Amino acid sequence: MKRSFLLAGFVLSLLMGALVSPFASSHPDGLEKVAEDKEFIQLAEETPAAWSNSPAPDYQVTLFRNDSLATSFAGLLGTILVCVIGVALGKILLQRREFKQ
Repeated sequence: MKRSFLLAGFVLSLLMGALVSPFASSHPDGLEKVAEDKEFIQLAEETPAAWSNSPAPDYQVTLFRNDSLATSFAGLLGTILVCVIGVALGKILLQRREFKQ
């Protein structure tokens, strides 16, 4: 029961990540909006990021020419990454708790 419930939640989150992400707002987020309003956005564009070869710049995977498909795939990858990190962190915390007892 528990495993099937988790699997259903994972599949639902994958569907949401892939199908809903193309409908995200194209407006800038809060930090980007402030940078535009205060006119220092060009500093971010001129300064290379610590990891300048982002796998999903502007939340799109550059493997696809279609913007909706690129955004859907980025949402799918992001969902998988968050789930993997969550499961790994959960296992680590459970092991630590069992070790202390």
